[in-house]
Amino acid sequence: MAHIASPLPAGHAPTPTGSVLEPAPDAGDTAVRLLLDVSGEALESTAVDEGDGVGLLRTEFLFRDRAEPPTRDEQTAAYAGMFAAVPGRPLTVRVLNPGAGGPVPARPRHRAGTRSAGHRDGGTVHLCRELLVDQLAAIAAAARETGADVGVMAPMVSTPGEAGEFADLARAQGVTRAGVMIQVPAAALLADRLLYEVDFVTVCATDLARYTMAVDRAADFPPGLLDPWQPALLSLIGAVGLAGRSLHVPVGVCGDAVTDPLLALVLVGLGATGLSMAAPALPAVRDALSRHTPGECRRLAGLALGAGSARARQAVRAAARTAAAGARSRGSTAGGRTVTGGPRHAR
Repeated sequence: MAHIASPLPAGHAPTPTGSVLEPAPDAGDTAVRLLLDVSGEALESTAVDEGDGVGLLRTEFLFRDRAEPPTRDEQTAAYAGMFAAVPGRPLTVRVLNPGAGGPVPARPRHRAGTRSAGHRDGGTVHLCRELLVDQLAAIAAAARETGADVGVMAPMVSTPGEAGEFADLARAQGVTRAGVMIQVPAAALLADRLLYEVDFVTVCATDLARYTMAVDRAADFPPGLLDPWQPALLSLIGAVGLAGRSLHVPVGVCGDAVTDPLLALVLVGLGATGLSMAAPALPAVRDALSRHTPGECRRLAGLALGAGSARARQAVRAAARTAAAGARSRGSTAGGRTVTGGPRHAR
């Protein structure tokens, strides 16, 4: 699918060909998309202009603090307004996540529970089925109305079977791109099978760390346990990235980890093709990625995997500085030649 690059923010130099944002021709690498992670009620076209689209559009606000869920028509109108704020750029909508953002209204026979690290309620696929069908149908209707490039993804999916069930349900309602979030180790460990079932996946690094380390949000825990540089977490993300590269399925990453420009280099090296974050984090991450090639990012990922979390950041920082210095040297000897960003291509 062709994607037109957004204008670079003011003050940023053109991206050199060969960086992860503009891979060298015929290198076999996919351009990395920098996307917004935002709730629908906060979506503004001015913020969207900073990124390549929306990688995680949250919808819980539509259902919050209501005795009854919104009707299909109400949802369609709301989604159409959101999609219109992002003309010409892709959006990915996360369907209702019953464990996020407060109580969700329940219909008869559908009682929404809450999750902790010690209890999984079955995820969106098996909870509030009637709500899910209405939401998917409304999203598809709004996409047709606005002509938007819209995908949907389900949270809290653990097995390839669940992923396939959600993708079939979404397509039956008229959605053309269906994916899932990878938040639990089971999904990451079976990524090579799970990715066969969907069009894309998004790894939530925050949740994956929490479930991998068995940390409850409400519990006290050693501060380093949820460090996103933990080798166990990076290894799981790497397994998903490897499956995505092998199967040509896009792999996104969201969560606080992607806002660290240094860690963003590692995530790209592990196979991420899209990073979703709040708008203020985009410029620094874009600048870091523009200074490194895909091969350099893969080398940095190898360093991070081979070191403990306490040493990984220092090792990657030193290597990244060396690589950036080498790139500046090569640029000066070539007369400072750079190539402005043109169309980017991603699956």
